[in-house]
Amino acid sequence: MRLFHSLRSFASSFFHRSETDREIDEELRSHIQHRADDLESAGLPRAKAERRARIEFGGYQRLKDESRDALGGQLGAGLLQDIRFAVRRMAKKPGFAVVAILTLAFAIGANAVVFAVLNAFILRPLNVPQAESLYGLWRLSSNDMSESYPDYLDLRDRNHSFESVAAYNVEQAALDTGNDPSRAWIDEASGNYFDALGLKPYLGRFFHGSDEHGPNSAPYIVLTYDYWRSHFQGDPGVIGRVVRLNKFPYSIIGVAPPEFHGTLMFFNPDFFVPIVNHAQFDENDLNNRGDRWVFMTLGHLKAGVTPAQAIADLNAVGASLERAYPKDDPKMSFKLARPGLYGDYIGRPMRTFMTALMLLAGLILLAACANLGSLFAARASDRSREIALRLALGSSRKRILRGLFAEALLISLMGGAVGLAGSVVLLRALSVWQPISRWPIHMSVNPDVKVYAVALFLALASGFLFGAVPVGQVLRTNPYEAVKGGAVETRRGRFGLRMSFRDLLLVVQIAICAVLVTSSIVAVRGLANSLHNNFGFELQNTMLVETDLNMAGYRGDKVPPMQKRMIDAVSAIPGVESVGLADQVPLGDAQPDSNVFADSTADLRPANAASNAMMFKVSPEYFHAAGTALVSGRAFTWQENKDTPRVAVVNRQFARKIFGSEAKAMGAYFKLPDGARLQVVGIAEDGKYGSLTEDPQPVMFLPILQSPSNSAYLVVRSSRDPEQLSQTIRDTLRNMDAGLPVYIQTRYKALDAFLFGPRMATISLGVLGVMGAMLSVVGIFGMASYSVSKRLREFGIRIALGAQKKELLQAALGRTFRLLAFGSAIGMLLGLAAGKVIAFIVSQATPWDPVVLGGVVATMLLLGLMAGWIPARRALATNPLLLLRED
Repeated sequence: MRLFHSLRSFASSFFHRSETDREIDEELRSHIQHRADDLESAGLPRAKAERRARIEFGGYQRLKDESRDALGGQLGAGLLQDIRFAVRRMAKKPGFAVVAILTLAFAIGANAVVFAVLNAFILRPLNVPQAESLYGLWRLSSNDMSESYPDYLDLRDRNHSFESVAAYNVEQAALDTGNDPSRAWIDEASGNYFDALGLKPYLGRFFHGSDEHGPNSAPYIVLTYDYWRSHFQGDPGVIGRVVRLNKFPYSIIGVAPPEFHGTLMFFNPDFFVPIVNHAQFDENDLNNRGDRWVFMTLGHLKAGVTPAQAIADLNAVGASLERAYPKDDPKMSFKLARPGLYGDYIGRPMRTFMTALMLLAGLILLAACANLGSLFAARASDRSREIALRLALGSSRKRILRGLFAEALLISLMGGAVGLAGSVVLLRALSVWQPISRWPIHMSVNPDVKVYAVALFLALASGFLFGAVPVGQVLRTNPYEAVKGGAVETRRGRFGLRMSFRDLLLVVQIAICAVLVTSSIVAVRGLANSLHNNFGFELQNTMLVETDLNMAGYRGDKVPPMQKRMIDAVSAIPGVESVGLADQVPLGDAQPDSNVFADSTADLRPANAASNAMMFKVSPEYFHAAGTALVSGRAFTWQENKDTPRVAVVNRQFARKIFGSEAKAMGAYFKLPDGARLQVVGIAEDGKYGSLTEDPQPVMFLPILQSPSNSAYLVVRSSRDPEQLSQTIRDTLRNMDAGLPVYIQTRYKALDAFLFGPRMATISLGVLGVMGAMLSVVGIFGMASYSVSKRLREFGIRIALGAQKKELLQAALGRTFRLLAFGSAIGMLLGLAAGKVIAFIVSQATPWDPVVLGGVVATMLLLGLMAGWIPARRALATNPLLLLRED
């Protein structure tokens, strides 16, 4: 009840402020008049009595504020008054307001964007029911989530911890709806996939476990909502329609809900098909226990089951499979991982980078607050006489501070609103951006309520933070000294080298700037080094023509003749120098591997393998077309087929690791898991195969005719214009078979997937570095300008006494540049430490590169010169005659 009366009193006084003020004025005047009456009765003249009464009564405005506060109306009425006063001050100096608002807008906008990405990929769960209990099965021996299909079935049926274990695999297929066939990305999903996730269809129905009756028994398609809208114009009549996938008939039975885009974040498939039809999309054997092609297994934990109990349960199943199939399932142990970012493979680097980026964005905001805090302190110093006069007239320090905070919060809220609006526009653009054209990658980072809440919190926190900087000055202000002597000098706090609080803020800004500049230069330098790295193949004048003969219905013995026809047809195009073929290419979509055994090994169990090596199946012309140099030996010939002895070309790392040296490798033999005995006929240079940051990897190249594959990359070397050549190649292949889907890109463009992370890291750090530099320039400029403006009379006297320009510059900017050097040194040390984290993402990134160190020093010096140029000119242009005539 008391709270109700207080609120009612507050509301009444808030909405009837003029009436309340009139009543308070009347009450205070009555008290003064009563005292004046008493003094007049004691013999004082009326005028002196009233003056004496007013002096005894004290500060009229202060008592009025206290009275209004007692009535409950001070908060609302005072707040409105403070806001109006703040708006008038901002209108009086709009330049300061615009700079402050834009500074905060950039800083808060950057934090909002980074947090939105962090929220979308890490904090926000998958858009499925009960996502908190959904886990992927992470296999420790291979450090991924892949399984063979028979192992998946055993894990699904023999575990006791999951409601249901589902599986899926990512594949490509050629979809023919009656027009030209197009390539589509699909998820091959187990029959229980949608049921295990607890999803309901938007249209039609899903396929279920009951639809599976063995290999190739479930010819059904479930479209994603986006694909249905874009390719079938949202036609409900599409349900029941028969289309062709890789020349096989499939019925469209349903459409997934709009919010569901699969269970791998940012990778949106076009539709789903039953995994039992895998043989129609890939040559992997559905029943081969040693062939671990299933991309991911996942499921919901049962109620009451802990992750530790589930791991123990899975390990028990794995131990049983190890004993039953020692050759196919060695070391079968598990842990649980979140499926959205593919566990630790993508999740841990993403979390590390996003955390580091959020920290750097926070430093940007801290630098902005330090910048504005310094400017606010300077303004408070300039307003010292005004503040002192208000104090002398009876205003309380609390009221003055509240006005300063009102102005700071108003600026921070306006800056936050502008920054949030800009971040929303950028985030929506990112959400429709497809960074890698051939992959269905979409960054769904549209802001939600958490992003708005964080932006509001940062705006309020920033306002309180930089608004609190001049508090000490106000509390130390002596109104009587100010009234007598003019300006008020604030005492310098000591931070080591006689450093004031404003000096400390500038050092913080400069250090943060140096951290960001160092990090961005490290990333840029690393990316540049990556692009000039030794890839083991040439990027210039090379194109990749990707196709899959399986999509066009070529299988078995039909594949090699078609591959040879494709090579011959493209080779005949004018301007084409050479054409090679490979089942996969280094730094491509996949890097097949195999265990390798010494020639003397008889027991070919995985535990006895000499090494694991990447394996590429190539045509004889591949090495020349790809620009891969052979350091010794020879390439393959078209006579090396299934009827001739098996041969291989290996890279230098393979030769050293398996045979001890390159000299011993030439002509030597090794074995594959199937017992095949291969002779080394050539040694190729080392390169990059699976990652730009990988250590040297052993690699073997096998003749495509001895190890046939439906997957085909044509490597085309030509100096012709890529766009014209692409169209000619496409027409040539379509004339051979109109149902053959083709994707053509330059070799450099094919690296987009591998350069995506480094590019994003470099761009992000570069943007933050530029923002940090801008803030640093503003901070140094503000400090230097303020210092010069306060010492203009001194400079005039020095000039009049014959001081040299060098001495004036030393006096005007010496302290600022010492702070610049001090802050830059601290920031560089911190930036060098941060560079080690960047090296995990950007290949060849090292903070100890002389170019990086020199670039940071030069950049910070240039920023200092830019910021100090105008104040320096002002100091040198001081006219002593005009200054000495003033006052």
